[in-house]
Amino acid sequence: MTHVEDELTSQPECWARAAAQAPRWARVLPAPGERVAIVGCGTSYFMAQAAAALREGAGQGETDAFAASEFPHGRRYDRVVALTRSGTTTEVLDLLRHLKGATPTTATPTTAITADPDTPVRTAADALAVLDFADERSVVQTRFATTALTLLRAHLGLHRDTAVTDARTALAGPLPEGVVECGQFTFLGRGWTVGLANEAGLKMREAALAWTEAYPAMEYRHGPISVSTTGTATWMLGDAPDGLAEQVRGTGALWIAGALDPLAELVRVHRLAVAVAASRGLDPDTPRHLTRSVILEP
Repeated sequence: MTHVEDELTSQPECWARAAAQAPRWARVLPAPGERVAIVGCGTSYFMAQAAAALREGAGQGETDAFAASEFPHGRRYDRVVALTRSGTTTEVLDLLRHLKGATPTTATPTTAITADPDTPVRTAADALAVLDFADERSVVQTRFATTALTLLRAHLGLHRDTAVTDARTALAGPLPEGVVECGQFTFLGRGWTVGLANEAGLKMREAALAWTEAYPAMEYRHGPISVSTTGTATWMLGDAPDGLAEQVRGTGALWIAGALDPLAELVRVHRLAVAVAASRGLDPDTPRHLTRSVILEP
């Protein structure tokens, strides 16, 4: 079993543990009414997109998501939350240090959600929420990302035990017939699941070198559907817009409806990435040109 396989199968237990710990970290996570930015890189950025949409949709306050390297320094926030598995990613650390190094009247409180507190993020951020039980050996992120998002869902009161149950279902059931053999994959989301769709596409590219795309579901008709044909797959994370399934099937593409909790659907995509990698003779533990953390030279 690869590291990725071992780690993705542990997600239900990690989610349950993160949800149980949410009260412990409440004091360092965003309070209702705060104006918040959530930042990350790669997978963590896409989890930030999902978390921001969930928080704002729940009426907790204006919430934006940014790649750490693209943070708009001209904006004022009450808190910035950084998602960083390793605690060593250069762009995240640079941003946290910049925010802390501002004058006392302009400094922004920061919280980092990390798997490894014994790293430079300990001093770069003002506060930490530590999910060390979800740390990973693999380059490709699975359980840390989804566990961090589960912590934020629970903090918002949006986590349900059915998510854990659905994750176990996602691990136990077969993948959709014919999907591993497809040559192109499109992932769709709505609202908070747009971030999950983006992450699903990234996971397939990282682990399986697959041709993947991701879009808001309503935008899919505005051009991207033109690539859909026999031998391609379109996977919906969450509820699909009316009529979209029939339109996709009309192209000859394989339509996959998201029947489980959207985060559990992402677990199914994690399994797909490993299966496609195996079918192509690839090792998902050693993705091409990637390292566990991006550390840039000063």
